Amino acid sequence: MVKKWLVTGGCGFIGRSLIKNLLAEGGHYIRIIDNLSVGSINDLEQVTDVIETSCEAIDFPILDNGRVELIAGDILDEQLAVRAAEGMDVIVHLAANTGVGPSVDDPRTDCVTNVIGTLNYLEAARAKGVRRFVFASSGAPAGECEPPIHEELPPHPVSPYGASKLAGEGYCSAYFRTFGVETVALRFSNVYGPLSSKKESVVAKFIKRIIDGKDLEVYGDGQQTRDFIYIDDLVHAVRCAAEKEGAGGETFQIATARETTVGEIAETLTEIFGKIDASKKIHVEYSEPRLGDVKRNFSDISKAKNVLLWQPDVSLESGLLTTINWFLESSD
Repeated sequence: MVKKWLVTGGCGFIGRSLIKNLLAEGGHYIRIIDNLSVGSINDLEQVTDVIETSCEAIDFPILDNGRVELIAGDILDEQLAVRAAEGMDVIVHLAANTGVGPSVDDPRTDCVTNVIGTLNYLEAARAKGVRRFVFASSGAPAGECEPPIHEELPPHPVSPYGASKLAGEGYCSAYFRTFGVETVALRFSNVYGPLSSKKESVVAKFIKRIIDGKDLEVYGDGQQTRDFIYIDDLVHAVRCAAEKEGAGGETFQIATARETTVGEIAETLTEIFGKIDASKKIHVEYSEPRLGDVKRNFSDISKAKNVLLWQPDVSLESGLLTTINWFLESSD
């Protein structure tokens, strides 16, 4: 049983959702590394009490006490990585420079953060004998190709972000085959859901703009497609990747196998908000396509179904409604 979890980027959207899931089950010890540049202690306290620990005084609190240990530190600190990995069963590496846009604006920072940061925690897993390493990758390494994306496609990343995530996947493969670290790379599709108020992904951004009475900005013609996965389904995939035997050294597409245009997302959100408040007027503005974006993107998830015994359960419509209600309750 996986009991001791080291989660990098644990104050973020996916990290807090994973922590919430583990605490609901009980019996887990969770250590977080986060530089608090995006997520904060206040964000983390939405799901748990927090024990703040300096990197010099790492401790193991009593299991199942509803609290987690937070170490405010950067994933580029290689000595911290080694100390933090002591005694862990699994490292879930979520911390990263995320998104296509920031990588286009600053490719060097994207590379250093995503490649060296990943290498530091792979080295920590090797040094401290951590059995399993779960790497948060993306569909971006596949680049512009005819979907559905699957794990055997030759990668041709379009954006620097895709290139840095591809490098992380490569190091995961190398550390499994050379050093025996059971790495599992999960290529997350476009994740959405509660706790995503600080995300700038399309669903969170559209919902926030609608609530604030602002127009929706769509890059290009709105016909670009993505595969939108609800956060609870993605957390379940992370749990499977951490726990299933025989997954070491593998890469998996974590998605829904459903292709949805950005325009359809805007239309569905407009319909749901119209039922909540018929007086709300929502306008869509179209702008130039964004550099580094691919036109079509959805995934074949048969490998994850067969090896991880995982599949998504939440429909897009149900997930969007739950997400909207969370945002509305949070904005009260």
